[in-house]
Amino acid sequence: MSAPSGNPVPSAPPSYEEALGINMNYPHPYPVPDPGEKLGGKGMNPPPHTGQPPPANNPISVQTVYVQQPVLFCDRPVQMCCPSCNQVIVTRLSYDSGALTWLSCGGLCLLGCVAGCCLIPFCIDALKDVDHTCPKCNALVGSYKRL
Repeated sequence: MSAPSGNPVPSAPPSYEEALGINMNYPHPYPVPDPGEKLGGKGMNPPPHTGQPPPANNPISVQTVYVQQPVLFCDRPVQMCCPSCNQVIVTRLSYDSGALTWLSCGGLCLLGCVAGCCLIPFCIDALKDVDHTCPKCNALVGSYKRL
């Protein structure tokens, strides 16, 4: 069994440069270090910065800005910063009759509780609207409406 005489058998596979078609005589856009040369060696340092002068040692002023999250008022006291006196406070609650109180009273009247039982919703804080005030400056800081 002999090889056909028309096709010669190659002696070795092509090298990496030959396979990729890299021309070794073409100049590189950046310097290529010699195999024994360190990367930080001679000729590999970047050129000095020439565009702008070095920064001066000017003091930098820093301003701290506190951003307060929106406060969600409910039927419990809330810890917050008062917008009127800028103190950290826990709000004081006061209860006022609102829409739910009056609707409850009307509903009890329709059920036949007209002998004074219809006034019970005015005694229950859970049916009233809530106003949040600052305990230091007495400013109204928010309110919670049941309806």
